[in-house]
Amino acid sequence: QVQLVEKGGGLVQAGGSLRLSCAASGRIFSLNTMGWYRQAPGKQREWVASITSDDMLLYKDSVKSRFTLARANANNTVYLQMNSLKPEDSAVYYCKFWYPGVEIWGKGTLVTVSS
Repeated sequence: QVQLVEKGGGLVQAGGSLRLSCAASGRIFSLNTMGWYRQAPGKQREWVASITSDDMLLYKDSVKSRFTLARANANNTVYLQMNSLKPEDSAVYYCKFWYPGVEIWGKGTLVTVSS
């Protein structure tokens, strides 16, 4: 079983930055993908960014120039650096770890961007 521990999040003013991290532990299959989703109040959960174990990166268009996702395979941790934050980025951010047949979610961390 894989466990995910998320850190980061909080309250920041528009234009500010935050860094989220997500560490995976347990029985980890070496070929996997980790990433972040977010869910704003009253909206569906949406994919934000993801990175494979061989560093293939993908970003949601609206965050592409502002967010940076990086991965440290040595400790199975991903980092989401969020810059130039906007109020519309406010949401609960969820880390996800997956490979075929397995899908693990973190508990979520709240990001609030004030205008």
